[in-house]
Amino acid sequence: MAQSEIWRSLDTDSYGMALRRIHRVAADVEAEFEKVRCSTGSVIDPVLLATPVSDPSRSTPLVPADPQPPAPPSPSNTRTIGDVYDRFIADPKHQWSKRTQIAHATTRKWVIEVFGEGTPLAEITREGCRDFVALLREMPKSAHQRFPDLTITEVIAAAKEKGERRVISTANLNAYINRFGGVMNWAMNEGYLDRNPLKGLKLRDPVKKRDKRNPFSIEQLRRIFDAPIYTGCRDDANGYAVPGDQRPRRARFWVPLIALFSGLRLNEICQLEVSDIRAIDGIPCFRVASGLSQTGDEKRVKTNASERSVPVHDELIRCGFLVFAESQRLCGETNLFPELPFGHLGYRSTAISRWFSRFLENAGAAAPLTCFHSFRHNFRDGLREAKIDRDIALLLGGWTTDGKGTAVADNYGSGYQPKALAEALNAVRFPALNLDHLAVIGSRRET
Repeated sequence: MAQSEIWRSLDTDSYGMALRRIHRVAADVEAEFEKVRCSTGSVIDPVLLATPVSDPSRSTPLVPADPQPPAPPSPSNTRTIGDVYDRFIADPKHQWSKRTQIAHATTRKWVIEVFGEGTPLAEITREGCRDFVALLREMPKSAHQRFPDLTITEVIAAAKEKGERRVISTANLNAYINRFGGVMNWAMNEGYLDRNPLKGLKLRDPVKKRDKRNPFSIEQLRRIFDAPIYTGCRDDANGYAVPGDQRPRRARFWVPLIALFSGLRLNEICQLEVSDIRAIDGIPCFRVASGLSQTGDEKRVKTNASERSVPVHDELIRCGFLVFAESQRLCGETNLFPELPFGHLGYRSTAISRWFSRFLENAGAAAPLTCFHSFRHNFRDGLREAKIDRDIALLLGGWTTDGKGTAVADNYGSGYQPKALAEALNAVRFPALNLDHLAVIGSRRET
């Protein structure tokens, strides 16, 4: 026998059937090898030389079994996409914000329009999911707001008729796929489905994450903090962009400054309560937390890592922030910025976000790829330039790197002391930005 390999066909394209047949074929092959060893005088195992199990002479006629009643339909054949989607949304484990609830409701509406509410879950095919993704690629921006009463196909047709070329971004498209895919994964865990037909259908985003937003340039920062609301305006309502002799220090004054020197997200700042400005080991800090406020309103954070304590930067203290916070306390205010109302999605940041876009235009500081979130990019760049330890930087900004919403720095040890965090935070400086005109305590400190 001049060969080192023996090939045998299992005569099936079924993976399950192949697993069952492989043991029989393996026994036949082992018997052939044992015969070769016997012919060369090698030690053999007589049992393996027995007649191969595939020998027809050893075959035992099979007696047909009594007919079995048909198996009951599996849950995946009886559950419809509409029923499963409703069960998914009603699952009490989902503690969604109003914004997330609306996003899931919009996704459900489009899924049902494409596949049909009564379609069995098992009939949602890979090809059908690809067609759904193809429709999303033609979806115009803000379609659920601009065309609330139209179906997904009607929306696309209406947009084309108007010559609308602005379609949703790849990131938004992938968000819809993620939400629909989340329903399918939930269905698999519940035993309603064997596999997720949406898996792997997300599109590659041509825009790198770092290119979606830019930090403000120094010139933009100068224009922002030299605007009338910081140098003297008529008032901080409709007259914020009109030069005047008033210097009101409320939300529109403080929120951009806090963002630049603390890295807090817009809603994290807007939902601060007076009690969230507190001394920890003698270090004044912002407390960023979720849960119910003292007035019973819900406070939200983006991820678990977002809950943190961030020292108040020396530059904010120099501009009088602690004096402002104490005055709010003495006035009996609960919210640090009581003039900020809740938006329709339950966020206090809604109104000031819209205002800030107009503010940038009026200040001559608007530029592509910059918005309020650019302050966080400035803060992150400041941490890098100060060569702050990466774990401390992640902790201060509430950033995550493990994909689970938790800060890697939280996985080990007992954390950093407020003094260490304050030293790192105060190393963040913007030397080309002079804010002496905002100072109420001394002159600029030297680093």
